[in-house]
Amino acid sequence: MAEDDLLSQMLNAWRDDIESVPFPQFSELLIPRQQVRPRYSSGASAARVTNATRRTDA
Repeated sequence: MAEDDLLSQMLNAWRDDIESVPFPQFSELLIPRQQVRPRYSSGASAARVTNATRRTDA
């Protein structure tokens, strides 16, 4: 493939455009603390889960 074809020119122009923008530098990465929901123990752990696909009247 010849160096001077249109696709190569477009690729080189794209590379030049990308390389002309400096990559951002971070001196310190600040990640906000996650919110913790309160744990409720009043019946939450005793919740019964049933299988809705199983017939109980057989």
